[in-house]
Amino acid sequence: MLVDSHCHLNYKGLAEQQDGVLFRARERGVTAMLNIATRENEWDDVLAAAEANEDVWASVGIHPHDADNHPEVDTAKLVGRTAHPRVVGIGETGLDYYYDKSDRARQQDSFRCHIHASQQTGLPVIVHTRNAEADTLSLLGEEMGRAIFPGVIHCFTASDAFARKALDLGLYISISGIVTFKNAAELQATAKWLPQERLLVETDSPFLAPVPHRGKTGEPAFVADTLAFLAELRGENADDLAAATSANFYKLFNKAAP
Repeated sequence: MLVDSHCHLNYKGLAEQQDGVLFRARERGVTAMLNIATRENEWDDVLAAAEANEDVWASVGIHPHDADNHPEVDTAKLVGRTAHPRVVGIGETGLDYYYDKSDRARQQDSFRCHIHASQQTGLPVIVHTRNAEADTLSLLGEEMGRAIFPGVIHCFTASDAFARKALDLGLYISISGIVTFKNAAELQATAKWLPQERLLVETDSPFLAPVPHRGKTGEPAFVADTLAFLAELRGENADDLAAATSANFYKLFNKAAP
């Protein structure tokens, strides 16, 4: 029993062979996948994959890279799409100051719209953050003070201190294949102590293929390799960790719960 809590099945590299991608994931024991939207023109395709497959779920959201291009996507528009029975999360959203592909103020406005949608619906917000720890925590803390909302820091690569503050806010943390990389010592140190009850695993495929698949197109099947590495790193039984991270997924994304 494994869940890939964050993948992009509609992205180039996976979309052209979606049936095979899903088959290989199921062969590795993946029982659920959350297909993540990053632009409004992806929403229908992301939903179509979820409608066609009982083990695929969907999110709706705007990536911070695309915030400038989506000024019309506000809280009301997001909330409207969450009425679909296969939409279980809001995002991905957040702040990315590494690439700065969108104006930072606009990224923050978009992030708030997603959080407000989470506050209204109870669906978890899926948070991307890169080189923006202080602003991410500030915004999350401010909004959490207004109304509590569920959420996850996806593809976690931030500092140990950020992890502790995110956990204090009640958020979950999702670990990707980056944890298997040789240059990921800081992330590995954090991943060792993260509380099991707040831990998710993901591929962020088609990106970030873990060892031993480096250089290949990432796909949901590879979450099994990340889980195995993480279990060994933490000194835990792999089956137990798989069961725990899967249970965590359904606790957080409770609209997807059996």
